Amino acid sequence: MTAPLLSRSAILAPYACRAENSRGRLYPEPESQTRTPFQRDRDRIIHSAAFRRLQYKTQVFVYHEGDNFRTRLTHSLEVSQIARSVARVLNLDEDMAEALALAHDLGHTPFGHAGEDGLQAVLADFGGFDHNAQSLRVVTKLERRYVEFDGLNLTWETLEGLVKHNGPLVGPMATKKVPALPGAITEYVARHDLELDTFASAEAQVAAMSDDVAYNNHDIDDGLRAGLFTIKDLEDVPLVGPVLYAVAKEHPGVELSLQIHETVRRMIGMMILDMIGETQRRIADLKPKCADEVRRLGQPLVSFSDEMVANDRALKKFLFPNMYRHFMVNRMTSKARRVVKDLFTLLHAEPECLPPEWRRQSDGAGTSKTARVVADYIAGMTDRFALDEHRRLFDMQEKP
Repeated sequence: MTAPLLSRSAILAPYACRAENSRGRLYPEPESQTRTPFQRDRDRIIHSAAFRRLQYKTQVFVYHEGDNFRTRLTHSLEVSQIARSVARVLNLDEDMAEALALAHDLGHTPFGHAGEDGLQAVLADFGGFDHNAQSLRVVTKLERRYVEFDGLNLTWETLEGLVKHNGPLVGPMATKKVPALPGAITEYVARHDLELDTFASAEAQVAAMSDDVAYNNHDIDDGLRAGLFTIKDLEDVPLVGPVLYAVAKEHPGVELSLQIHETVRRMIGMMILDMIGETQRRIADLKPKCADEVRRLGQPLVSFSDEMVANDRALKKFLFPNMYRHFMVNRMTSKARRVVKDLFTLLHAEPECLPPEWRRQSDGAGTSKTARVVADYIAGMTDRFALDEHRRLFDMQEKP
């Protein structure tokens, strides 16, 4: 690695991930002369087909419901911007935080969580479906861009962060007890141990928290603009209500769109500052001396304060019935689940209807292997392609 690249590590905190100390890639490659390993990971993610498809994958609203609602792509860019800002203040590796922010949604299905629910239902007898495991599958197997290997061959640190950004998956420190790990994870760690019983790096934790900041606030923005709820509905919600009141008092009579933007902007800033303040407090208290100590602290290093955790919980409690379970959203998600289930049921029973490159990977109608191939095919679809494919397969008037 060249001297200018190595000099970047001089500004990093002791507990940051350091590119020069990376544990490397599953398939060894010559190092880049102009980029650190984590910069290279970020660039591979950006140039992947899965990342481009995020443009037409949505979170709550289906792509044709409006051009101003957020997609998985715009959400990922917003998470990336927050993650870089926080990582910079905490003297962490910004490139790794950015790479993880950009990659965290690569495994999501079309139609947001409705699509994931649909795939989970039809795959119940075939190992289930988990979007985090699917993200790992995308970057280690499904992306095919290189002659020497399948996947993107990302560094150990980026893969670890992708799998464990929400905490350890097994062992006494596991944040969620699950009956069985997704097959995509167990299959990969058998070849490349990602140490599932520890926390991820501080950079991965920053990316996960930045995701929380972004989607909560931007769902408020999208929900208000879509008319699913009103500003008056938010008056009693902690954090949101006081900010709305302050904006209205400082700018009486301001037009609604500006009031919404100013409120969301302030809330994002407050959550970011709280995350930085609480993390700095934990750093001072726990004194991690290196990245590996962060992994073994027994608790997250990056977090909100207790007060902000309560505010965040209250915001989610409001959004669940007022947005995610709004009758208009329910109607669209119901249709989306049916599209996904229809596609899976037909293609699993009749894999000869799959495109040739996917059909070659299957091993006959109704098998477990074919189920996973069909799931990979559907999970990679955009909203638009899934609707078009449904018409091609079920509408007699459409050309196949």
